[in-house]
Amino acid sequence: MATSICRTLKYLQPTICLNIKPVFVPIRTKKRYFIPPAVNVKQKSQSEQETKARAAGVVVRQQYIERAINISCTAGIFDPYIPPEGDARLSTLSKEGLKQRTEQLRQSAASQLAFRKIKDHDNEFSTKEFPALAQQIFIDAHAALTQFNKEKLHSLVTERCYPEMVRGNRYKTLRWRFIESLEPPRVVHARCPDMISKGNLYGQVTLRVHSRQTLAIYDRFGRLMLGDEDEPRDVLEYLVLERHLVNPYGRWRLHGKIVPAWAPPKDPIIKTVIIPGPTLKPEEAFEDLHYQVPKPKAVQWYK
Repeated sequence: MATSICRTLKYLQPTICLNIKPVFVPIRTKKRYFIPPAVNVKQKSQSEQETKARAAGVVVRQQYIERAINISCTAGIFDPYIPPEGDARLSTLSKEGLKQRTEQLRQSAASQLAFRKIKDHDNEFSTKEFPALAQQIFIDAHAALTQFNKEKLHSLVTERCYPEMVRGNRYKTLRWRFIESLEPPRVVHARCPDMISKGNLYGQVTLRVHSRQTLAIYDRFGRLMLGDEDEPRDVLEYLVLERHLVNPYGRWRLHGKIVPAWAPPKDPIIKTVIIPGPTLKPEEAFEDLHYQVPKPKAVQWYK
């Protein structure tokens, strides 16, 4: 029976193939919402492209330009202290001395109000004991900077002060030493700014520190760039320390420095540069040329 069926299909196969006609069935492809622009066509503006995309049903996601903020510290120094020129008191008989005395009275009145707010949140705060604590924070922070101890440095300085201290110190060697304090440190300024909400208070205290220090900075080649380890210098600084008063686990940290306008300019930095040599051929060696650095040509000035 199986053999007869196979024979029958074998004889009928040419007839079946001849009678079948091709049938074309239209099939709809996927709808294209975005068609690439044609070549050599004037480009449309961004607003026109967005309008065309919305008409086609494409939702353009809105881009938000957001800036990350850190609520553990403020972004700057609020109402910074203005040191008197030369750090000396002028005579009240002169116009400049009277103006300086008036500014000091205004700042001292605002500082007294700030001290009250700080003591409401920090019972251990005292203007007599705080300068010694602040000076020790300053010494420990710079010691951690010379040792590149990031964990300890983050606990001693704020997030605003950290990048200012470590910027440009890569591949460099720092040698810093605190020798002695020439004058007892004292508190000269205080403010209590708030951020985001009215009750979110921050305490900022400005400290006057007059000390003797040594500083030496070496580049990655071991050459001296700035300062001298054996030459101590007298340094007058105005340090700003900050604490998040609302946070029960907050601590006083170094927030920045105030550089007065009358401060002397900094010493120039000695940099190491590469002197370009001659262009060598594949068979030449630099030692065989006995290359010498060409001296600059004399310039003749004409009147």
